[in-house]
Amino acid sequence: MFTEGQLYAPVVTTDGGAVVVELGHDHPGVGDPAYRERRNTIAALALDWAPGQALPVAAYTDEEHEVWRVVSAELARKHERLACAPARAGRERIALPTDHIPQLTDVTAALAGLTGFTYLPAAGLVPLREFYGALADRQFWSTQYIRHHSVPLYTPEPDVVHEVIGHAITLADDSYADLYIAAGRAARRVQSLDALEFVSKVFWFSLEFGVVREVDGPKAYGAGLLSSYGEIEEFVEADLRPLDIAAMGVQTYDITHYQPVLFAATSWTEVQDVVGGFFDSATDESIHGLRARHPVNA
Repeated sequence: MFTEGQLYAPVVTTDGGAVVVELGHDHPGVGDPAYRERRNTIAALALDWAPGQALPVAAYTDEEHEVWRVVSAELARKHERLACAPARAGRERIALPTDHIPQLTDVTAALAGLTGFTYLPAAGLVPLREFYGALADRQFWSTQYIRHHSVPLYTPEPDVVHEVIGHAITLADDSYADLYIAAGRAARRVQSLDALEFVSKVFWFSLEFGVVREVDGPKAYGAGLLSSYGEIEEFVEADLRPLDIAAMGVQTYDITHYQPVLFAATSWTEVQDVVGGFFDSATDESIHGLRARHPVNA
């Protein structure tokens, strides 16, 4: 399993048919029975869903909506200073609600007239080829749970804040959407697991944790940065290296800490040309050649 898989709490179905989300021992909600039951209920919604059915509706509580309100307000202020121009434009286009958690149907409806992306419900981890491949069809697998109310500005795993405030605002922009679609096509085009891992790492260091230099300094364009209250302030202290697909595809990272190494494009045009160009042309053979250029993950 690739490193990203460690981000998601495992979801299991017991012999009796109960859905259980296995939170880690250090998860903020592990000792809260009510929160754990909510996580199980929301995961079951996704597991019970099948393509062709209406998207499941999560009956969020007032406490969960309050978490969204707090995080949404804080991230909006940070985006004004630290998000790249296309991300700010996407945020304005989609106009997400700030007073309540939107349902996946709401996000899909908002994107319908913009880039046509559809959100699909995920209980937790989605296999990489399935997750990335769906992007080629303008489909985005999304969790629906929200972080524990005790620490609204922190989550150890991707939640609905990350999936929507992080990804939906970028999916609302045409130039971003083209990159997601190209990444999906690349994931379907490559055959080997090694090549798929390479594609996933380029995605990680671009559409999840990418940085682009603008006239007033480096800005975040990756959804992982855009949805992180802490890391969006700290990324400028990372080792910001030039955009280099060969290096991005083999760079190691630790998901439990802020990323110490990030890749900064000189412009949004460079992101489109270099990252988009890689996704558009990636094959097992071309990736093998790129790997040979960076045999050591430094």
